[in-house]
Amino acid sequence: MKINFKFSGFFALWIACVFLCQGVKGQNVAVKTNLLYDVTATINAGVEISLAPKWTLDLSGNYNNWTMSGDRKWKHWFLQPEARYWFCNKFIGHFLGIHAHGGQYNLGNLDNDIRLFGTDFSRLADKRYQGWFTGIGVAYGYSWALAKHWNLEFEIGLGYAYSEYDCYPCAVCGERLDTGCHHYFGPTKAAINLIFVF
Repeated sequence: MKINFKFSGFFALWIACVFLCQGVKGQNVAVKTNLLYDVTATINAGVEISLAPKWTLDLSGNYNNWTMSGDRKWKHWFLQPEARYWFCNKFIGHFLGIHAHGGQYNLGNLDNDIRLFGTDFSRLADKRYQGWFTGIGVAYGYSWALAKHWNLEFEIGLGYAYSEYDCYPCAVCGERLDTGCHHYFGPTKAAINLIFVF
């Protein structure tokens, strides 16, 4: 199975959000980047739009198609829409969210000894896994105003993801060893977002 890293659906949705937001006034739209993904060279962007006085819709997307030195792979793309309820004013203070997520990945040759939340990541040290995932989760976050149009937001989410994958013997080998599925329960979102609010 070859992973398709095209983002035509993501960009179409992003462009639709931009056009739907034309003519909005005062704290109805925000654009953001997750600094945690920026540190890992993962291209990411998000847009959040107001739906009601205390409700917003956040859509974020992430993309990493790089092969690192030593044929290490951490390739992936995913989308994560989230409905948010703000306790006071939208785009500031405490909020709760419910999100969905889905995407594809190609991971391998990543030397580690991590076993977390029922997932053995150490298997990525000498094998390559590629496949797709989907799931849901809930989140809590807080957004601080830094300046008139700038916010800093922290968010953590927990949830479930279902994945189907193919396993290969190494990062560059093409002969499939195994096919399987995996159920994951644990963190599904972590963000330190730098935000510009219109």
